[in-house]
Amino acid sequence: MAAVCLVYLAIVFLTSRGFIAAPRYRRMQGRIGEARARTTVLAAVSPDDPVRQAVLATVTARLDTLEHTNMVVWRLSPRSSWVFSIPLSKLASAWRVLHSCERDLMRLLPPDEAASRLEALQPRLEEAGQPPTTTLAAAAEHLHDLEDTEAEREYEQQRAALWLATIGLGAVYLIGVTLAHQPTMMLGALGGFLSPVIGVMRSQRPSSWGVLVLAPVGGALAAIGGMLLVRMLADPELNLLGHVFLDNSWDAPDRPLALAIALLFGFSGTLFSRLALTATGQLVATGSPAGRQP
Repeated sequence: MAAVCLVYLAIVFLTSRGFIAAPRYRRMQGRIGEARARTTVLAAVSPDDPVRQAVLATVTARLDTLEHTNMVVWRLSPRSSWVFSIPLSKLASAWRVLHSCERDLMRLLPPDEAASRLEALQPRLEEAGQPPTTTLAAAAEHLHDLEDTEAEREYEQQRAALWLATIGLGAVYLIGVTLAHQPTMMLGALGGFLSPVIGVMRSQRPSSWGVLVLAPVGGALAAIGGMLLVRMLADPELNLLGHVFLDNSWDAPDRPLALAIALLFGFSGTLFSRLALTATGQLVATGSPAGRQP
C-alpha cells in the first residue's frame, strides 16, 4: 500500500508540473521566439529614436528573463536547458509578462500594419462579447486578459484537484493500514480509474486533468465508505439489504462479492451518493419519535 501511494504521488507531481503545464510552456517558448524576431525587425526601423530603442531594450530584457531564469520553470542552473518542474503559478505569471511585451511591440508597429492586425482581431473581440476598439494594443489587451483569466481559473481548479489527491493519498494509506482493507481500496481505485477511461472512450473527448487525477483516489475512499454503508444497512437491526451483503461486506473484504462491491463503488460515485442518502434517510427515520419502535 505504501509503495502504491508513493508511486501515485509521483504521478500526481509529474502531472501537475509536467503534463498539464508543458504544452502551454512550449507554446510560450514559440511566442517568445516570435517576439524576439519582431524586436529585431522593429530595431532596424528608426534606429536613431531613443524612446523606441529604450522600449525595445526593455522588451528584450524581459524576454531574456522569461527564457533564461527560474521565473517560469525550475532548472538546475539558469543557463541549463534541462527543466525538471513547471509550477502552474509561475507559468500563469509569465504569460502575463509575455502578453505585456507583445503589446509594447504592437505600439511600435507602422500604422498600416497595426490597422491590418486590428481588423483581424475584431471578429475575436465580437465573439468574446467585447466592445470594438480603435487601437491594436487595446484590442490585444482585452483578448490577453480573457486568455489569462481563463488559464488562471483552469490552473486554480487543477491545483485544487491535485491538492485533494495528495491529501486523499494520505487518507488512503492510513485507512488501508489501520483497518486492513487494502484489497477493498485497491479495487475501488481500479474502479475510479476505469470510470473516466470509459467516459473518454465513449465521448471521444479529453477529460479534465483534475478528474483523471482525483478519480482513483476518490474511488478508493468511496469503496471503503461504501462497504461500511453496506454493512450498516445490512445489519440485522435495519435489515435493508439482507444477509448476503451482511456476510460479504465490511467483515469479509477478501470475498469476491465484497471486492466486486468495492469495484462498483469506486466506479460509480452516484452509487455511493444514493446509498449514503438511503442510509441518512434510514437514520433520520429511526431516530425520529414516529420511527421508534415501542
